[in-house]
Amino acid sequence: MPKVTFQPSGESFEFEHGKMPYGEHGKPESILDIAMHFNFHLDHACGGNNACTTCHVIVKQGMQNLSEMDDDEADRVETAADVQLNSRLGCQAVVTGDVVVEIPAWNRNYISEGGKSTL
Repeated sequence: MPKVTFQPSGESFEFEHGKMPYGEHGKPESILDIAMHFNFHLDHACGGNNACTTCHVIVKQGMQNLSEMDDDEADRVETAADVQLNSRLGCQAVVTGDVVVEIPAWNRNYISEGGKSTL
């Protein structure tokens, strides 16, 4: 079962492909969709529609276990603060294996609305 680990909190979530109900938060089984399914707060101002960069994450391990970045995501991620070579949008990056991502410090919401803190 694939596992997504969020840093700096160290919280990990495993899921079985095709078994997790789609919550309509970005693409099915995307980093954002998984986070929301497990009630882990990852900002997503546009609702996961690739229209902003609030779900920007930095992939620390497992880049090969994510879907390829398409041109629309590449155009959008270029506008994110502190963009890096391993930056992805949580709403667009579909998980196919184990992944470790870091939520950038500027994007951590310490007071979440209904979800776990990303501390």
